[in-house]
Amino acid sequence: MSLTLEEIQDFKGKYPKQLWTLFTVEMWERFCFYGMRGVLTIFMVDQLGLLEDKANLQYGAIQAFIYAFTFIGGIFADKILGFKKSLVFGGIIMSIGNLIIALSPHDFFYFGITCSIIGTGFFKPNISSMVGELYKEDDPRRDAGYGLFYAGINIGGLLGGALCVYLGKYHSWSWCFLAAAIVMILGLITFFATRKTLGPIGDSPLQFIPKSKRTLREVLVYIGALLSMPLIFIMVKNTSFTDYFMYLIGIAAVGYFIMETLKQTSSYQKKLIAAFVFIFMYFLFNSIYEQSGGSLSLFAKDNLVHSLLGFGMDPNVINNSANSFFIIIFSPLIGLAWVGLNKKKLEPNTINKFGIGFLFLAAGFFLFYSLRYFAGADGKSSLNLFTFTWLVITFGELCLGPIGMSIITKLSPKKMFGMMMGLWFLASAFGQFAAGKIGASLSEANTGNTNMSKLLAYTDGYKTLGIYALIAGVVLILLSSLVKKLMQDVK
Repeated sequence: MSLTLEEIQDFKGKYPKQLWTLFTVEMWERFCFYGMRGVLTIFMVDQLGLLEDKANLQYGAIQAFIYAFTFIGGIFADKILGFKKSLVFGGIIMSIGNLIIALSPHDFFYFGITCSIIGTGFFKPNISSMVGELYKEDDPRRDAGYGLFYAGINIGGLLGGALCVYLGKYHSWSWCFLAAAIVMILGLITFFATRKTLGPIGDSPLQFIPKSKRTLREVLVYIGALLSMPLIFIMVKNTSFTDYFMYLIGIAAVGYFIMETLKQTSSYQKKLIAAFVFIFMYFLFNSIYEQSGGSLSLFAKDNLVHSLLGFGMDPNVINNSANSFFIIIFSPLIGLAWVGLNKKKLEPNTINKFGIGFLFLAAGFFLFYSLRYFAGADGKSSLNLFTFTWLVITFGELCLGPIGMSIITKLSPKKMFGMMMGLWFLASAFGQFAAGKIGASLSEANTGNTNMSKLLAYTDGYKTLGIYALIAGVVLILLSSLVKKLMQDVK
């Protein structure tokens, strides 16, 4: 017998049992996503023969499209499909995409990537939205739930980030993409086995209309998604088209947000403006942070020694997995630290936490810059310092990521959950897009053809990014009281 929403939300203890289902499904999806993300630039440079600046632009375009489609997928989930059907459709398309690449990575790479873009768009925003629905609007346990969810899904990021790099670089690129497909299928099986425990959460919002009409609308969404694939394929292969697409969807998204905001009460309008501030700052954070899959991936490939604390280690495995590893270890500890500070009435408010996150990000990129002082004549620097830098940046991410998703659901009316979560991921899309452009400029700044010239060009760029992050952090802290007023009673 299916549970009611009241029964689900009236749970005892710290976490609802349904959180573990959503956590596990998202864990497998993150394995698939981070596994793919970590090998994209390496594969494009070493296997497809792209120059580094072109690979950075291609990486930025692919990631931008993936996150941009989460905004579109979120709207369709809100208005027509519901979270459950959107998730299943997206997971199936993602699995097919990775299987296509696994058949022949060199020949079918862009075909498979196109499927992954569509699939992730329908899958990704819905798990996060369903986590929000497990809690009543005023439930103080929601932040803890998102914190656990955020830590748990990084298990997938850790495993995928390490295994896919290892399989691709040292065994077979087909095995790399096949592994991503298999775990995505595992995620779907997990969801089908446990979805009844979610009760009405994620059901179609069109339950009130005749089933035949509802089915017709759902089928039209599926057909429309599939028909868009040739256009996405063309735009991903030709990154000059990406600019026009991103500008168009950016204007459309902001316009849609304004239109929906104007329909709300005055109180919710202020909250949604506050939510938009968080979303915009998340875009800035990702513009800097997301060098991880682009320029930092290429930097790790050529400019770091293969030794961590005396043990042999591929730097790309570290670059792709260290962040997830540190999140798993330190996310619960950061959560406890916030609780301890709260008891002493010293806990920073949400906007100040964002500001602190930028300060850690700035410190991390200044440390990336300092790698030039630990390099040998061959242009290869310390993997130990590089790994420590990811620890510093992880502290910054933990000040934003988990509470970011939570605060967006707190500030948004329930009927806008999917759209607002999609807008959160769209901010990441623009961050990825900007990161690709920045990464390409770092590659172009390297006018030499040695590892040392590359080291100097890239680290100069990382210092500049550190300065931008520092300025953003200070500005956020100065704006804290204003944003707090807009948030009203939300904490």
